[in-house]
Amino acid sequence: MEELERICFSMPWSAEMIRSELENPSCLYLAALEGDTLVGYIGVQTVLDEGYINNVAVRPEYRRRGIASALISLLIEQAREIGLAFLTLEVRASNDAAITLYEKLGFSPVGRRRNYYEKPREDAILMTIFFTKE
Repeated sequence: MEELERICFSMPWSAEMIRSELENPSCLYLAALEGDTLVGYIGVQTVLDEGYINNVAVRPEYRRRGIASALISLLIEQAREIGLAFLTLEVRASNDAAITLYEKLGFSPVGRRRNYYEKPREDAILMTIFFTKE
């Protein structure tokens, strides 16, 4: 996971941060594997009935194959099953491909975090999918 962090993000999490997340009972991580190779993952932290997606990562050579979509869809399904009210995430304002994917899966832009990202400095679009209680 640490290698995938370095490949996918300009400010990757350290091994200690990853370990802390994986050991946190309020966090859930889903992985996509090809053989023994981690090709993608998604992580969420829950607080009461709220879900905060930390990272969505897919190896560059595996992108555009539906891996991120499958991981997010599975997470949405699990979020509904455990009764979360919503899932939310931040995405770089310039990441049109990710924004389009999130919108296709039911997320809507609900806000903007100015200068949220570094390397390069950039705004984040806050996107959320709300679940109705049945």
